[in-house]
Amino acid sequence: MPTLRVTVAVITFNRSRFLRETLAGLVRQDYPAGCWELLVIDNNSTDDTRDVVASFLAAMPSPRWILEERAGLDHGRNRAIDEAKGDVIALVDDDILMEPDWLAQLVAPFSGQPPPPVGVVGGEVVPIFPDGIPDWLKGTHRPLRFRKDPGPLPPGQSPMGANFAFPRWVFERFGRFDTHLDRKGTALFGGGDSEMIRRVRAGGLEAWFAPGARVLHQIPAGRLTLHYALRHAFDSARSRVVDRVRVLRESRRSPLPFLGSRAVASAFKLAGFLVLCAACFVVFSRGRAKRALVRGWRCCGYLYQIARSGVGKI
Repeated sequence: MPTLRVTVAVITFNRSRFLRETLAGLVRQDYPAGCWELLVIDNNSTDDTRDVVASFLAAMPSPRWILEERAGLDHGRNRAIDEAKGDVIALVDDDILMEPDWLAQLVAPFSGQPPPPVGVVGGEVVPIFPDGIPDWLKGTHRPLRFRKDPGPLPPGQSPMGANFAFPRWVFERFGRFDTHLDRKGTALFGGGDSEMIRRVRAGGLEAWFAPGARVLHQIPAGRLTLHYALRHAFDSARSRVVDRVRVLRESRRSPLPFLGSRAVASAFKLAGFLVLCAACFVVFSRGRAKRALVRGWRCCGYLYQIARSGVGKI
């Protein structure tokens, strides 16, 4: 069977330090050099991202720098699809590290599978902390490990957007990533990857997991602060509400029962977490107090988006 032609696209924004390490791992892939290309989609970076890409021009294949001026992760992903020449398009984060067989492992499930065809493949994602991790956050970042062998995932499990790939024809049949569900700049609101995977599954395709396509996901000190944890908790809760409401509306069901039950549960949880946070501060358990505060702020994210969704402003 001929080797699949693959496009690997790295979507990046102001992370030249990590991008350099990601590109160093990508150019070491043992995939046949003439069968894949490497794109770097620069989403308006103001650092030395372009210089970092230029430092790899002697590699085979050499990365192609592409500027995408529309802010947002999914704008970057869609630009990669527009520019890609491969039959399979791998979309990855700019802060991952991988072994030389990563690409071969990631695209292997697309070759020779019986129906239903594979619509998306994701690999294992293991968080690492190059700058260390505060004690109060230890245990909160866990590896994404669904199964020990390559195979399909049940509906409740989905690949992570940091490390996944699609056959080109999926985008031709089901459309591109929804840019309304997007991360822009420092905002952490998202959901474009899960919505795309849901469309793929609704079309009768399978989502597969390839444990051999393992990457290390670098989490720097700037994303391990209380401020970042609060922002992430709030925006991720908002994203979940938007995603759930969209699913209900697409299935012609009213979202009001979900919104009502989630609002009541979130309000009670918020009160409980605030009490727990205060109690932990009293007994000088600041780590537990921070964790309770983050969970309480997640409840605020639910309540905020529920209020917006209830009047159709999502």
